[in-house]
Amino acid sequence: MSKQKQLALRKAVAPFEGSSTKDSIKQLINTIPPFFLSWYAAYLSLGVSYWLTLLCAVLTSGFVIRIFIIFHDCCHQSFLKSKKWNKILGTISGIITLFPYEKWKREHSIHHATSSNLNKRGTGDIWILTVDEYIASSFWQRFVYRMYRNPVVMFGIGPFYLFLISNRFNRKGARGKERTNTYFINLSVLFIYGLLAWSIGWQNFLLVQAPIVFIAGALGIWLFYVQHQFEDSYFEDEEQWDYIKAAIDGSSYYKLPKVLQWITGNIGFHHVHHLSPKVPNYNLEKVHEASMPLQAATTITISSSLRALRFRLWDSENKTFVSFKEIKSRIRQAKAEMRQNTTTSHIQEK
Repeated sequence: MSKQKQLALRKAVAPFEGSSTKDSIKQLINTIPPFFLSWYAAYLSLGVSYWLTLLCAVLTSGFVIRIFIIFHDCCHQSFLKSKKWNKILGTISGIITLFPYEKWKREHSIHHATSSNLNKRGTGDIWILTVDEYIASSFWQRFVYRMYRNPVVMFGIGPFYLFLISNRFNRKGARGKERTNTYFINLSVLFIYGLLAWSIGWQNFLLVQAPIVFIAGALGIWLFYVQHQFEDSYFEDEEQWDYIKAAIDGSSYYKLPKVLQWITGNIGFHHVHHLSPKVPNYNLEKVHEASMPLQAATTITISSSLRALRFRLWDSENKTFVSFKEIKSRIRQAKAEMRQNTTTSHIQEK
């Protein structure tokens, strides 16, 4: 894309940047109270049928995802006009969703600044190896990577690891503000969970909260996974990497049914979000509809997104994701070359 087209694209996005107090308050009203009501309904349903409880838990987890989108916008300072109130609301929504505001804000900012850059992977991203990196890895490194990329691990164990471990501890060298915010959120979660367990019984609390946390976490990881890992995604080395291309070509438009689009806070318009994080979630669709170049972004649906489950490695040579099965011959060839080089070196030594 030429510089002139990039400038025109940014100009088209600009009117939609910045929050609307009216729209933000409206979203808070149609998200926060329904979350508490559906959680309470899940608790009341324990006396009727646990299947009904699980049904209520699915509904509640949808509102948890929607609250996370509000948290996410607060991290980008795009939900409210005041930096102070973005932090306050971000911390409150972080307590509900079990995410540390300052810690995640930093990591997510790095993700936006480095998305699709092969030389700057590792912060705020899902672990991705290139084919060449995987072939050059040791047996143990390959085993760990294969376990990490296994759907059972990523979407089954992943939510509990994210909420109970990753989100609960600060990184080494974290600044005081970041540490304090994480400690405050952790203590708040402990207090609220303890109060609820004391009020309704710890068994009842776990029967309600555990499935909500798991479902919301698994769906959240899935959304993040498919929005950057699709067949013709964009990844480049630092020298060729381009922010605009990373946003439009490296982020998908996840076309969801309207109900799911509402629950996920329009985050399916991920290409728009990466182009301009300043656009609040309730304006993402408007930007997409107003710009022809953005409508040309890769569109995936629920059915087509399921193919992403077989994507394991990035093939830098062919610019596409591949499965482990697809590179078996290349691994055998690499091993054969390694044995040949070893044999040659032994002969030369003799």
